[in-house]
Amino acid sequence: MNILAILFTVIFSYLFGSLNSAIIVCRLWKKQDIRDYGSKNAGLTNVLRVYGKGPALATLLCDLAKGVIAVVVCRLLVHKVMGVEFFGDPHFIGYLAGLFVMLGHCFPVFYGFHGGKGVLLAATTLLAIDPLTCLCALVVFAVLLAITKYVSVGSIFASIAYPTFTFILQNFVYKDNYAVIPNTIMGVLICILIISLHHANIKRLMNGTENKFGQKKKEA
Repeated sequence: MNILAILFTVIFSYLFGSLNSAIIVCRLWKKQDIRDYGSKNAGLTNVLRVYGKGPALATLLCDLAKGVIAVVVCRLLVHKVMGVEFFGDPHFIGYLAGLFVMLGHCFPVFYGFHGGKGVLLAATTLLAIDPLTCLCALVVFAVLLAITKYVSVGSIFASIAYPTFTFILQNFVYKDNYAVIPNTIMGVLICILIISLHHANIKRLMNGTENKFGQKKKEA
């Protein structure tokens, strides 16, 4: 049953994360394929440019909801239906679901393994798992963004804060026999995933060509 619970969590979360909100929203709302219009990119920015704020907002909300839904569904089915709990901790399966829904979002099997960077999705999965840790990571993001004016810098340091505060809070604050090490390892993997997807941003930061928040995009 434990293996079945892990397989379900991994497969469901990855496939659910692979669903592209922009394509689905535009098909349902406009009866069109967003990949045929504008920049032909199935992303939030192209939806906003082609169809306006309504479909763009729906796309954003669907993307954000993916993390929450994956975590909640997996925790309910694994714990309530299968009766499985790993490491004596009800949160671990949420971290596992969070990791694989992000992998699906960033490398979607339905769309050539080309997706987003998963920063907002990481926030919503963490919100569903551990709201206090999520708040700490968001504070780090906001502070670094305010200081540097770089969204990428805020995102990178927030991703580092993810496993850091997971370890600190679960080890020294909650003290409820949480699976501190396995949960922290999941957080580290998510951190590595986010940072690796920001490699181009890191290169631009080093070259001094990264765009600051609110700044018009620089010409290549």
